[in-house]
Amino acid sequence: MTIPIETKEPLLRSFHEIIFQKGWTFTGCDPLERDRQLLVEFNVVIDEFLSLRKEFRDIIADIVNKMGNGMADYVKDGAHIHGVTVKTIKDFDMYCYYVAGLSGLGLTRLFVASGLESSDLASDTNLSINMGLYLQKTNILRDYLEDHLHGRKYWPEEIWSIYVKDSSDLKEPGYETEALDCLSSVILNILNHVPVNLTYMNKLQNKSVFRFCSIPQVWALATLSKMFRNYETFQKIVKIRRGEAVKCTSIHDIANFYLEYTRVIIHKNDRKDPNFMKISAACGKIEQWCTTNLQVTKDYNKTLKKDWLNHENDLLLFIGFSLLTFTYWKQFRYDGLEY
Repeated sequence: MTIPIETKEPLLRSFHEIIFQKGWTFTGCDPLERDRQLLVEFNVVIDEFLSLRKEFRDIIADIVNKMGNGMADYVKDGAHIHGVTVKTIKDFDMYCYYVAGLSGLGLTRLFVASGLESSDLASDTNLSINMGLYLQKTNILRDYLEDHLHGRKYWPEEIWSIYVKDSSDLKEPGYETEALDCLSSVILNILNHVPVNLTYMNKLQNKSVFRFCSIPQVWALATLSKMFRNYETFQKIVKIRRGEAVKCTSIHDIANFYLEYTRVIIHKNDRKDPNFMKISAACGKIEQWCTTNLQVTKDYNKTLKKDWLNHENDLLLFIGFSLLTFTYWKQFRYDGLEY
């Protein structure tokens, strides 16, 4: 985040070419940047990337091109609009699409190209995009306080402006009711992604791919259930244990966990909350998916492939995930509003 825009924008727009430049590294980050070392030794990532088959490299480069240009647009626009924020829910979706939705698309294409999943999985791009949006929005929700301490605002103004004059007011004493109602509004937006994500996971056939996708999905819903109507969201980063998520080995396990966490939200739902009915309806859709598909998922669990990824596919997933998510999201990503 300390890289000046004059340096950052061209790097973002050309990064899909840089990843083919053997030996390339970057040392222009502030020494305190948490992910500086990744770029200082990025030549190692490039070597591994170049060792992949051409079809895998082409997919990664295509996604990196779209992602880099999308984030560069945010950087460029923000530099000329003082105090710019993610104003509308549409902006919220578009930002999350660039930093995470495209990762979902790219990973799905890698799963299919490797032969681990059928080509049908990539036919509905909305499923893949939703996976990324859901996880990114949950991270943005959870990191409210940290972001504000660094002068960043990710929650859409279209939502928080209903409750307060400035999103920083949400953490101030005297605004507890407004803060909790605003929190439920953002969580409502995120919950609408869940049934689509369940449909995506129900299509997965390879066990390793399934676990790769399902663990962060379960963690996200567990996080939402703990943050819902929880004022600690505005006082510290709310954390959960990840142990339960790793137990999910089938869509049947996922459905049971989702039912459990959804019922936590229903139990905490407050009739005085302006979003009470909408939250109830969103949870009802999740429960309906889980209960309707439980028998289907039992049959699916019996036929789920037992094969694990070989070393080449482990490398593919690691490099794909590293390039499409970690590199951009943590270091070169445009975190919305900081320059």
